[in-house]
Amino acid sequence: MIYYIIAFIAFLVDQGTKYLIATRMELREQIPVIGDFFLITSHRNRGAAFGILQDQRWFFIVITTIVVLAIIWYLQKVMHSKNKLLPLALSLVLGGAVGNFLDRMLAGEVVDFLQFNFGSYTFPIFNVADSCIVVGVALIIVDSLLDMKRNPVNQNEEGIE
Repeated sequence: MIYYIIAFIAFLVDQGTKYLIATRMELREQIPVIGDFFLITSHRNRGAAFGILQDQRWFFIVITTIVVLAIIWYLQKVMHSKNKLLPLALSLVLGGAVGNFLDRMLAGEVVDFLQFNFGSYTFPIFNVADSCIVVGVALIIVDSLLDMKRNPVNQNEEGIE
């Protein structure tokens, strides 16, 4: 149950921050946090990461529904194992996916607000849900690498040492 609570907390933080941005800032308004490097910027995204696939609302709703159901199914399979990193990672991805899903379902767009500038390059604006998804996927990769180390392929079967 703890993993669903983590997913719910990620979802609540995401939705709370988006609500604050949507209700307290004008669209395109910026608040510098760390000079020109990090700004809170009120932005709306009708597409996916980096603004691709603009206005494909139903595509995202169908795909996200499938992904969320798959994550829940897999989380049920792995949550009682000794490995705690994978279920944690899945819970972060789940919370983020549901957060962006709700935005697309209700408003047809996602509220983004975290902007980072690296010199003249501006990284695409994102939100807490996106961050949870990225951190969750990174943890899944780390878990896979650790699993390969924990369970190396038995090379002695073919006489290789």
